[in-house]
Amino acid sequence: METIKKYVAENEKRFLEELFGLLRIPSISSESAHKADMVRAAEYWRDAILKAGGDKAEVMPSDGNPIVYGEKIIDPNLPTVLVYGHYDVMPVDPVNEWNTNPFEPVIKDGKIWCRGADDDKGQAFMHAKAFELMVRTNTLPCNVKFMIEGEEEIGSESLNKWLDTHKELVKSDVILIADTSMLSADTPSITAGLRGLCYVEVTVTGPCRDLHSGLYGGAVANPINVLAKMISQLIDDNGHITIPGFYDDVLEISKADREAMAKAPFDLEAYKKSLEIDDVQGEAGYTTMERTGIRPTLDVNGIWGGYTGEGAKTVIGAKAHAKISMRLVPNQDWKKIGELFTKYFQSLAPKSVKVEVEVLHGGYGYVSPTDTVAYQAAHRAVVESLGKGPVPFRSGGSIPIVSTFEKKLGVKSILLGFGLESDAIHSPNENYPVEQFLRGIRTIPLFYRYFAEGMKKK
Repeated sequence: METIKKYVAENEKRFLEELFGLLRIPSISSESAHKADMVRAAEYWRDAILKAGGDKAEVMPSDGNPIVYGEKIIDPNLPTVLVYGHYDVMPVDPVNEWNTNPFEPVIKDGKIWCRGADDDKGQAFMHAKAFELMVRTNTLPCNVKFMIEGEEEIGSESLNKWLDTHKELVKSDVILIADTSMLSADTPSITAGLRGLCYVEVTVTGPCRDLHSGLYGGAVANPINVLAKMISQLIDDNGHITIPGFYDDVLEISKADREAMAKAPFDLEAYKKSLEIDDVQGEAGYTTMERTGIRPTLDVNGIWGGYTGEGAKTVIGAKAHAKISMRLVPNQDWKKIGELFTKYFQSLAPKSVKVEVEVLHGGYGYVSPTDTVAYQAAHRAVVESLGKGPVPFRSGGSIPIVSTFEKKLGVKSILLGFGLESDAIHSPNENYPVEQFLRGIRTIPLFYRYFAEGMKKK
């Protein structure tokens, strides 16, 4: 551990400078204007792997954004860890709510402020630096492969297809991922489960053109009004999703498991204070942690139509749109949920409008057993690095490709993330504490050590 601490301390400034180079690339996968930036980010990752000590690294084509593959094989007979991460980031809108330039990283109050600082450039880059540390100190105990993609934020469709023809290339014994959070800086944790996702876009169309709201108001259906009413019918007063069949495949958590979850430290008042809200809201009969970890949800992510510019324009917009995400629990099929949503949502529409539903992307939930060699290695690594035993918990977030890894590659993933709830991922002013970044670099090499030892005994 002393060797690890010394190397990190001696190279901390350089680590941050190298991360900043990656953060400055506006690799927003959902916006076509940034296509060239996706390539730049992939090339940056390729070079980072090579500089860290990889035997080879390359930017490989896919049906969409390129995929970076790298490796260092020290002995084919030793276990292999496949590191997964993503270089794409979320859009930065609304830009005027950022306190700094979203693509010019700065350190303030001990935190890195920038889009991607946590999700997932900062967290993924910890792996590159931990790998470098092991190579430079001659302590790498097993083989390492890197697989870094550029479409995680839009569903990983290209990587999904790429895996079909590159299974042998990425063959491994475990997949290591840092794209999740800890319960808090003082409460180490390891993510033992993720929710799935079904993401849709809906369009409600009324008249053939925008209409004068005085001449036509009250006589012609307003698509925005109709859409708002339709959305309001998707969740009842108890926070229960009303889509018929939505809960059919939900696996109910046992009383014992719920009691175990309740033991995890959680301060509801601090939670509300950090979000500047007076109270929480959600499905009746479940705690806040249960609502975000073991229960499915439905949320409107964006809604628009008509005139939204400065000043007044009295029109009835011809179309209204909304983007809606449904977080799913293990055993729910996102494709089935997409079909159920489409059928139900269209049934809510009056004859005065037309409704279109497009299922954009989705993924299945995932559960990581806590009795595996890999999980136990992660547990031991956290204990040694942070001085406390980590709490296993289920995250409310989704990484759709993780369940695909298990189905196509037959390998489990370890979700060893160091993000915090306060990092504001997907929001303006995303940030990542420098200490969490360094903690990750200090902890990851210990995982390799204990994983290699565990596999040897197996």
